[in-house]
Amino acid sequence: MGAPAPVVFGCSGTELSADEIDLFQELRPTGLILFARNCREPDQVRALVRSFRSAVADDRAFVFIDQEGGRVVRLGPPHWRRAPPARLLGEIYGIDPERGRRAAEQNTRLIAAELTALGINGNCIPVLDLPAPDGHEIIGDRAFADDPDTAIALGRIVTETLLRCGCLPVIKHIPGHGRARVDSHEHLPVVDCGRDALEAHDFRPFHALHDSPCAMTAHVLYADLDAERCATHSALVINDVIRGRIGFSGLLISDDLAMAALDGGLAERASRALQAGCDLALHCTGDIEDMKAVAEGLPEIAPETVARLGRAHDMIRRPEPFERPVLEREFAETVSEAGLAWAT
Repeated sequence: MGAPAPVVFGCSGTELSADEIDLFQELRPTGLILFARNCREPDQVRALVRSFRSAVADDRAFVFIDQEGGRVVRLGPPHWRRAPPARLLGEIYGIDPERGRRAAEQNTRLIAAELTALGINGNCIPVLDLPAPDGHEIIGDRAFADDPDTAIALGRIVTETLLRCGCLPVIKHIPGHGRARVDSHEHLPVVDCGRDALEAHDFRPFHALHDSPCAMTAHVLYADLDAERCATHSALVINDVIRGRIGFSGLLISDDLAMAALDGGLAERASRALQAGCDLALHCTGDIEDMKAVAEGLPEIAPETVARLGRAHDMIRRPEPFERPVLEREFAETVSEAGLAWAT
């Protein structure tokens, strides 16, 4: 069996097609990422996860999801809990830091329990971006707050709780998406803020959590860091800022290659991301022809990426059982004690 390919793919539906199975068996992508289109009910999701791991012949292969809470969720009622946006946790923390920390832990444990019950072992949270007053709403309430200290405190709790509960956290969007004035799904954001201001503010949460096992890049061009390439495609940003100034040494995943912020064909987008220093390329649409195009731009997986994958797996702990109705009630009480409300 050959080495896995340095890519995370989506899939098109609620079960793998014959073409997807053939591609995954041949290519052995390092991971799969799930979206709402892939998640109908628990038994179906579990079967989909098993099918992917069987295709890549790796029962520990990462299966990711964006289960942030609020408006960015892939699992929802009636089968799964309605989780709040990160901003609610930040608001509780602003009222009472101890209650805020408790709410973050309770909420994260509940999310992780739903994911691990399905076989999902990677969640693309926390969002450590700091929204700017003139920033696009694409981040908005997905972030804990616009101040670094709140993001650091709650981000640390989320990452540590996920690991303790059997799930890999993916901090995002490194080195910071909060100043972007357009949605990178649709356009390339250009941030013209100077490096000193970025280091004093935007980079701080990522620097504080530089020991996290996994991070996702921002498709943002920082004019004072690299005037020609967005972070995902910039060796300057990845080596000098993300690996250097911020000190992140974990697994680095690109944001979705299909987003309009990037130019060029899909093979080129994948190749440029990996050449710049990303460990894994991410492609989310589940379009089989697009996945084949991405595959054309993939080199062999780098030894340092294999090592980072191993360290990421080693950091995940076996979750301890708990009574979910009790924890759900305790979370509701924590929110209520802060004078806020959230109906799950």
